[in-house]
Amino acid sequence: MDLALIGVNHNISPIEVREKVSFTESMKIDGCNGLLDKYIDEVVILSTCNRSEIYIASNNIETSIEEVKSFYRDFFNFPQIEEYLFIKKGKEVVTHLYMVTSGLDSLVLGEDQILGQVKEAMMFSMELGFSGKVLNRLFMEAIGEGKKIRTNVRISEIPLSTSYIGIKLLRKEMGCLEGKKALVIGAGKISRLSLKYLCEEGLDKIYLTNRTHGRVKDIFKEFPCLIPVEYDERYSLLNDIDIVISATAAPHTIISYEDMPKIEKELYILDLALPRDVDSKVKDIENVVLYYIDDLRKVSEGNQQKREELSKEAMDIIEKDVNEFLEWMGSIRVDPVLKSLNERCSDIKSDTMEYINRKLDLDQREKKIIDKMLSSALKRVVREPIKNLKALEEENMDNYIEMLNNLFEF
Repeated sequence: MDLALIGVNHNISPIEVREKVSFTESMKIDGCNGLLDKYIDEVVILSTCNRSEIYIASNNIETSIEEVKSFYRDFFNFPQIEEYLFIKKGKEVVTHLYMVTSGLDSLVLGEDQILGQVKEAMMFSMELGFSGKVLNRLFMEAIGEGKKIRTNVRISEIPLSTSYIGIKLLRKEMGCLEGKKALVIGAGKISRLSLKYLCEEGLDKIYLTNRTHGRVKDIFKEFPCLIPVEYDERYSLLNDIDIVISATAAPHTIISYEDMPKIEKELYILDLALPRDVDSKVKDIENVVLYYIDDLRKVSEGNQQKREELSKEAMDIIEKDVNEFLEWMGSIRVDPVLKSLNERCSDIKSDTMEYINRKLDLDQREKKIIDKMLSSALKRVVREPIKNLKALEEENMDNYIEMLNNLFEF
């Protein structure tokens, strides 16, 4: 079984591309089912604001990679996607995922939401049976690695969310936020974090709206100072506020150019959603300043020197742990042979017991003793060969596996 990763991320693909290949939950189900029908053995889809990545395990990795590339083109009806896809195989996949969970591959260095997102992606595939032994182990190890790096490499000293960086960008562009008025659209994790940071800035009023009311109730309990606004009234409020922060999971824009009123004073709009919540033409409206997720890079790049220092320190740890995972992967390559060997031993024992029972009149106690003796003897015969097989160097393993298959006619 081999590993591969095919996808797009913020390093090589602009937001205009990433939003076109973003997965909803139902799309993940359809996508994973479709890929498993293509003889891919295991699939996990990681889809966030910064990345759309498909992790696969397969016994025919090159063919499987081509299938995933075709899937991206056809599923999203996006022929140009191949220009933006990156592909990683084997060790590169493990290293990449460990860096992702450690926050080293995020637009915002040390961003901690990614750990939860990776765990959700893993649990989604595990519970629906899209992943198996290899990807489940990889993702569990990667989550552990992310926690380890954050503890040992002091990444927590750096701003940890897009919401934090977004508020920092607004403060930089607007000056002091104290006394300003803001509207937050959405009731997810990013919106909650944005509210937390806005409350710390001493704003005069903070309004909150969401398309549905269910999730908003808990937020008003957490932030009693918030002012509720009906979702359909969001446009009517725009000339009374200074800031809009939008972070919904809508598959389409929720602030359109056509519905925007004339803006009488400067209005800063921070769109933290993917796909984007705000029509890109809105930035052409007089007095409107519009920022998307990718604009946060300007702020986060201020940490570039710190990023390089921490990355070097973290990579020493990651490299060692990647090699340990690859050793485990090498050891499970012999699993099919070991299974066949154990089945052969079981068949030999069954045949032998059947022969003994025909020839001798044994009571139940004697049968159990002989059964245990046979099992023990057969295990001793194969114990050393199995131990030595697992200890083989990677480059020699295929030859020995093939030799055993031929010798025993597995």
